[in-house]
Amino acid sequence: MIDAIETRSLTLKFGRLVAVDHIDLKVGSGTIFGLLGANGAGKSSTIKMLTTLMKPTSGSARVAGFDLDAAPHEIRRRIGYVPQLLSADGGLTGNENLLLSARLYAIPRADRQARIRGAIELVGLADSADRLVKTYSGGMVRRLELAQATLHMPAVLFLDEPTIGLDPVARHTVWNHLEDIRRRFRTTILLTTHDMEEADHLCDEVAILHAGRIVIRGKPAELKSSIGELATLDDVFERFSGTAEEAGRLRDTDQARRIARRLG
Repeated sequence: MIDAIETRSLTLKFGRLVAVDHIDLKVGSGTIFGLLGANGAGKSSTIKMLTTLMKPTSGSARVAGFDLDAAPHEIRRRIGYVPQLLSADGGLTGNENLLLSARLYAIPRADRQARIRGAIELVGLADSADRLVKTYSGGMVRRLELAQATLHMPAVLFLDEPTIGLDPVARHTVWNHLEDIRRRFRTTILLTTHDMEEADHLCDEVAILHAGRIVIRGKPAELKSSIGELATLDDVFERFSGTAEEAGRLRDTDQARRIARRLG
């Protein structure tokens, strides 16, 4: 299998702080790969380097077949990126946001409307495309951002906490759309998440980061079986993500979110 992402000793430092520490990573083409870890483990910093938003301190990487240092412009043409914070323009309609993205991605004028129509239908927003985005729910905005990020049919899609703050219905809807995108376009997806259910459901493989380093990686089922017959991905996370206190805080936060979702 061809690797869509490959890093060698990829490192990012801020003064004496080492945010990402000599990461070696390979992500196969057409797979969904999850980066897990406590806050500050280096997940978002890794994505920002791979999307050319931050320059590595040292090491190297290839994304979609191109070298991060030698051809960042080629990488930017072939990737999609959905940041953690909502980024769609609330003062524009869904269609207008997509048209803006089509122009930014230099999609030929003759192809734009067909691409926009296909993208909006893929994420289930055809009936809301002419509404202002500020009237959308959080889940709808996230789906619009997925449409924007995949409008140019990228080889690699980067997602930073794609379902944070969403209710269960919206969260599962986003999962379904991500699986559709992977299946239709053979897009490689790299995502970060604190939601172990999400990682277990979506990811072919996961890697757990701690203090900027990958401490373990593998298929969710294999990682769970290495802990015990009835182990969950939460158990794997607690074992490898750092101190039990860190993992406990994340688990308490996740449980609080789940309770809030059930209560509406």
